[in-house]
Amino acid sequence: MSDKSGFLEQPPTDQRLTEYDRAHLSTYLRLLDAESDGAPWEEVAKIIFGINPQDDCGRAERMYNSHLARAHWMTENGFRDLIRKSYH
Repeated sequence: MSDKSGFLEQPPTDQRLTEYDRAHLSTYLRLLDAESDGAPWEEVAKIIFGINPQDDCGRAERMYNSHLARAHWMTENGFRDLIRKSYH
């Protein structure tokens, strides 16, 4: 289910790059940058997803963790689909 911001509660878990992934590449990069900088997940969820963890902590944390996991998947696997598509 997508909210008004265009984010799903959890990103796809397909083993191939999806349209959702393509649409949210910049989000994945922002999440990885924030993690690298040591930003608190609560702050990141509020800025990126527009969810105040004080109002909906469970949802904010689920969205943060699931999208961050997909961002990591992209760095390990999903980028291959991006590269293949750019050469076709």
